[in-house]
Amino acid sequence: MPAPPIAVTPGEPAGVGPDLLLNVAAREWPVPLVAIADPELLEARARQLELSIRLTDFHGDCREHRAGELPVIPVPLAVPAEAGKPDPANADYVLETLRRATLGCVNHVFGALVTGPVHKGVINAAGQPFTGHTEFLAELTGTEQVLMVLAAPGLRVALATTHLPLTQVAASLDPDRLTTTLQLLHDGLRRHFGIDRPRIRVLGLNPHAGEDGHLGREEIEIITPVLDRLRNAGMDLEGPVPACTAFNPDRLADCDAVLAMYHDQGLPVLKHLGFGRAVNITFGLPFVRTSVDHGTACELAGTGRADPGSLTAAIETAIAMTGLSCHREADWK
Repeated sequence: MPAPPIAVTPGEPAGVGPDLLLNVAAREWPVPLVAIADPELLEARARQLELSIRLTDFHGDCREHRAGELPVIPVPLAVPAEAGKPDPANADYVLETLRRATLGCVNHVFGALVTGPVHKGVINAAGQPFTGHTEFLAELTGTEQVLMVLAAPGLRVALATTHLPLTQVAASLDPDRLTTTLQLLHDGLRRHFGIDRPRIRVLGLNPHAGEDGHLGREEIEIITPVLDRLRNAGMDLEGPVPACTAFNPDRLADCDAVLAMYHDQGLPVLKHLGFGRAVNITFGLPFVRTSVDHGTACELAGTGRADPGSLTAAIETAIAMTGLSCHREADWK
């Protein structure tokens, strides 16, 4: 039976997402790709980039991906998009592409969803309370809790909290949520990466993991009791460990993933290691979803200088997670 197509949403229409999508459509893929976007936007950007991509209508019957050809489910822009100049008038367009893609995944029209970068500030400026793909897709699917995981060659980092102001992080670390987070990470590593007994390193929240309570008590009162319970249930967990030494290369060889307590505790290290090759993955959704590791880079839109490496890796990872591996497993530990 042919593999179901992978839906790709290019994200912010004035950013590099359309450029990257057109670039990856120009190469061979083992499964079909389907764009959910405004075809006029893609045609205009292809002309600007001098790319020869033939857009076709998607009727649910594509069996393979042909290099230089891209089926499209049309979603019209509210106003024409100019490369490099985001317009809040197109915020609803961006969200509608995600709604269409999610519906297709839930109804098994698509085998996975790969998302391009969105501009949260532009969406918020349009009056939409949007904090990110991860939270939006969870709400669309009625999923109570999901987990953001970023993977680069040699490192996977999951986040106990995602897009929160730093002042709200400590109050968000309750035992039940942390327990579910670790279960999602453990189960996701087993299911999607084939790791029978994942080794997970858990960071502390505070400097030096609280220094025995002198620099904060979250480690003593919340994190350690959760880890002890899950260890007793059979999980291989290390921590809480100080974040300042957790990413030393010799220590990373001993774990399959690191759980950071907040966004900028773990992601700067991962992006320093693998920016442009890293992939954002959401565990816990009823379908596979991956994304690029970067933003809209509006200053590069339409210039031909945007690197499609992260979108390529996101598609490869989505294919591998749905059972058709096309990347080297060694690259991802």
